[in-house]
Amino acid sequence: MQKDFADPAESGCPGDSTRPGDSTRSGDSVDPAVSVAPAVSDRPGDSVDLSDFAGLSTPLVADACVRLGEPLRAAPAGILPVVDGQRVAGRALPVRHYGSVDVFLEAFTRARPGDVLVIDNAGRRDEACVGDLAVLEAEAAGVAGVVVWGLHRDTPDLVEIGLPVFSYGRHAPGPVRLDPRDPDALTTARFGDHRVTAADIVLGDDDGVLFVTAARAAAVLETARGLFRTEREQARRIRAGETLRAQTRFDAYLAGRAADPSYTFRRHLRRTGGAIEE
Repeated sequence: MQKDFADPAESGCPGDSTRPGDSTRSGDSVDPAVSVAPAVSDRPGDSVDLSDFAGLSTPLVADACVRLGEPLRAAPAGILPVVDGQRVAGRALPVRHYGSVDVFLEAFTRARPGDVLVIDNAGRRDEACVGDLAVLEAEAAGVAGVVVWGLHRDTPDLVEIGLPVFSYGRHAPGPVRLDPRDPDALTTARFGDHRVTAADIVLGDDDGVLFVTAARAAAVLETARGLFRTEREQARRIRAGETLRAQTRFDAYLAGRAADPSYTFRRHLRRTGGAIEE
């Protein structure tokens, strides 16, 4: 069992400086194994029932965001679960890694049951910033899962532990650097182009990870459920012999587009009640 971090005894004082590039950092089946956060009534948005996500998927949630005009905040392509089929849904517990595991341990002291640890390691591909010990500690703290903008290691151990972990992939070396810690290392995390805080919900499955504002999560999930019902009915009808072209009156769409080049397929779907793009 290898250690997960550089020696914290060498750490500088928190807030001494920031990492390069941190100037922009401010501001279709039910899976019973999905990790979800319970409701915690004293935080806005925590009353949403995230167990609903167990019967949905991140593509449906992404389409629901588009349908509602919500910001589409997806983790970079390639952030996937260590174990196929792992799913997670919960309030974000953001943290910025700077070379030492102590920032994770401190985050766990403020974790609520069902939170999802969101680790900003700047998308680095030269080190794994999380391994078996950190994930075991996350589990002990009641954390529902871990999503890493970076790499993981100790893969066989993570498989055995079973806590959902999402990352770019596996890499043997851990951190050998030790950077000054940012003053907001426990309040915000950058994940690709997106800033993540405790005001966000994290949703992850085999297609990747999404971040949704907690205050809008209930509406997004409700819309995703509607899209799910529509798409399942469309799939049933295709299997019964009615093509998707017939269901969506595709000939009428082509005629409408010929008459009005601005007439889009999405606009047509909203008129006909179909769902395929969003």
